[in-house]
Amino acid sequence: MAENRLTVADFQSIPKTRKIVSLTAYTAPVATALDPYCDLLLVGDSLAMVIYGMQSTQGADLEMMIRHGKAVVSHSKKAMVIVDLPHGTYESSAELAVKSSKQVIQETGACGVKLEGGVSMAPQIQAIISAGIPVLGHIGLLPQKFSQTSEFRITGKDSAEAIQLQEDADAVTKAGAFGIVLEGIIEPVARQISQKATIPLIGIGASAACQGQILVTDDLIGLYADFTPKFVKKYANVQKVIQQAAKAYKEDVISESFPSDSHCFWHTKK
Repeated sequence: MAENRLTVADFQSIPKTRKIVSLTAYTAPVATALDPYCDLLLVGDSLAMVIYGMQSTQGADLEMMIRHGKAVVSHSKKAMVIVDLPHGTYESSAELAVKSSKQVIQETGACGVKLEGGVSMAPQIQAIISAGIPVLGHIGLLPQKFSQTSEFRITGKDSAEAIQLQEDADAVTKAGAFGIVLEGIIEPVARQISQKATIPLIGIGASAACQGQILVTDDLIGLYADFTPKFVKKYANVQKVIQQAAKAYKEDVISESFPSDSHCFWHTKK
């Protein structure tokens, strides 16, 4: 692990007056590009959708997460790297959760793992932390449950949901998580949870009151063209840049202007 990489203690000591910057990273070149600007790089199971074109995050497996986790850890120096535990690798028991977490950390060198769920996942979180592995929680909209519902659904719209979200945040905190991702939670509820928080909360489709924010990088740069959530701000249109480059390349190949002599190897006598 890089000597100057952010630790959990460093992360939790970031003053509440300073916002935490987080993005997803799945590949070596993207990790290299993002590392200087992020406190946390998340190897998210969203890679199943944005990298492999699957319909949900449930398509990710442990092997996939470890493969991409290795790439991100090896090509970053500063940011804390957290790897998602994919669907089916932690929910059924604390023992399975610890086993999966140990495998991820041992094979990637990541700083910790993230899992989805609140009150029901507190025993798993506590067991993983007792095994010496930091955990980032995730409550609210849970993408790993997507196939079990009709659509991604924003949470906190009624008092019962608001109460449950607060209970989830409290349970994850009590279990020992070093931070929590709040996803798809209506602003007033997310703000209220943030104001009561004793650990860093990172929002995605939640309140600006969260101490930090995270987005899927492929959405941020306009590379993933299938769907753009309401909460995403596009800072670039890389999909268009790639198309323009491919079009220009096609024209050069067909016109035989590429490759030119300067792109070819020539034998020269000594």
